[in-house]
Amino acid sequence: MPETSVPRGAARAARPSRARGALALLPALLLLTGCIADPGPEPTLTAISTAAASGSPGAPSTSAPLETTQSSNKAPVYWIGRSNGNVFLYREFRDVPEQENPVTRALRAMMSDKPLDPDYFTPWQSPTELATSISGKNVITVDVSADAFNSNLDADMAVRAIQQLIFTATAAAASSGLIDSGQQIQVRVLVDSHTDYLAFGHVQLGAPMSRAAGMVAPVWIIDPQEGTDVAGGSVKITGRSTAPGGKLRWQILRTAGSGDKTPYLTGETTAGSDAAQSGLFTLALSLSSGSYELRVWQADAGNGDELNVDTRKFNVS
Repeated sequence: MPETSVPRGAARAARPSRARGALALLPALLLLTGCIADPGPEPTLTAISTAAASGSPGAPSTSAPLETTQSSNKAPVYWIGRSNGNVFLYREFRDVPEQENPVTRALRAMMSDKPLDPDYFTPWQSPTELATSISGKNVITVDVSADAFNSNLDADMAVRAIQQLIFTATAAAASSGLIDSGQQIQVRVLVDSHTDYLAFGHVQLGAPMSRAAGMVAPVWIIDPQEGTDVAGGSVKITGRSTAPGGKLRWQILRTAGSGDKTPYLTGETTAGSDAAQSGLFTLALSLSSGSYELRVWQADAGNGDELNVDTRKFNVS
């Protein structure tokens, strides 16, 4: 994903401790850090995530491509958001402290921060302890304390929370150049250095897991980020769709001081279909100073309904 820094926020959850024992038992791992923060069988993740991805109406069947190496030191963080009655993963790029390795700091932001966009949320709680490492076989090991899981979630939301972690960990490793993005990347989650933890009471952890198809949002706006200020004139807007070559419609609303919104510009664009730009879309809009809201969606060819809408508020100086 050749994408620049970017974008979204509200709900939360979870936490207990020790990132030493299990990592010591993994001599093949290249230890990145062991970072400590202040701050009745269940179906497996594979079974649940497959059902969730294929059983949700309107859920895309594609898997999200891995992020490519970024020159920016912003951390890619995935959040959970709702659209058209479905629940998907959306990504923002966040400023994070640099004292930890890229995977650890991205996961810490996911578990401890709030999304910029109020349409997104995270069910995770800030953990007492968190450590990550990467093996030579592209397996990321995350060792987190049990207090990170303190939210009360149903099975479907629990699956999405675990996928949120998997997407964030793999995105951070790929965008920072720590892994070979040309190979399959998996994530293994330990809780207090132990395997076989039942996350949120529903998802069995311990075995390596991969990104699940259909979890990523069908449409999301990359730039500008929620609430950011951009220079007037030609404002560049970028985003991504999981339907390469598909038609997208967009609308710009201008927001008055009273909060009232009025239509300002509308249009249509096509998501990129070539391999290097798969699903990407770009708009260059002439906007004067003021406050705006951008809306982008996939149009229903049958009845014109707005499908998988993503929105973004920003200011033009």
